[in-house]
Amino acid sequence: MAIKIVLADDHPLTRAGIAEYLKRESSLELLGEAEDGLKAWQLIQELKPDVALLDIRMPGLDGVAVAQKVKEAGLSTATIMLTSYDAQQYVMASLRSGARGFVLKTVSPKELTAAIATVARGGLYLDPEVASVMGEREFDPEQLSTREREVLVLAAKGLSSKEVASKLFISERTVQTHLASIYDKLGSKNKTEALLLALKYGVVTLEELLED
Repeated sequence: MAIKIVLADDHPLTRAGIAEYLKRESSLELLGEAEDGLKAWQLIQELKPDVALLDIRMPGLDGVAVAQKVKEAGLSTATIMLTSYDAQQYVMASLRSGARGFVLKTVSPKELTAAIATVARGGLYLDPEVASVMGEREFDPEQLSTREREVLVLAAKGLSSKEVASKLFISERTVQTHLASIYDKLGSKNKTEALLLALKYGVVTLEELLED
């Protein structure tokens, strides 16, 4: 049975190109298109697709807000964020909103199909280009200490160094030292890259990151 999809993107050419591909792919069925978040939310409620492809930046409701509404409404629709390279900072916000996929608009048709299929069966999909900051090197999760894992999880949830320090009863400087060590061990440049690496290598789980 074909996977039913709703597509939302405020750029007409981008939306048209993706829609054309979806219509040609026999394993997929495009139910509707939207040019903004409000229309996307209306279509999701009416059509109840298996997957919603959402531009992360749209007028009115953005993709993250739409995904949050889907999550709060308890709908079974899995959401995938469509984004550009300069929006990678939205990874954690997307995951917290309940999004199960995060792909760049430069994604190949094959990878887009893989993303849709993965989230439709309940999995999590991160675009290879987003995750390419990781490289292909081997990494042993045991290289991070228990404290470093705690710091990483809290930082990934959006807490400042001061807030992390307060929760763990350590100094802010110690938090910053731990973050520097985490980045060095994972080979990352910032928190977003560290998060993606940690997810890939099983250092932390999505469930941990989404816990209140």
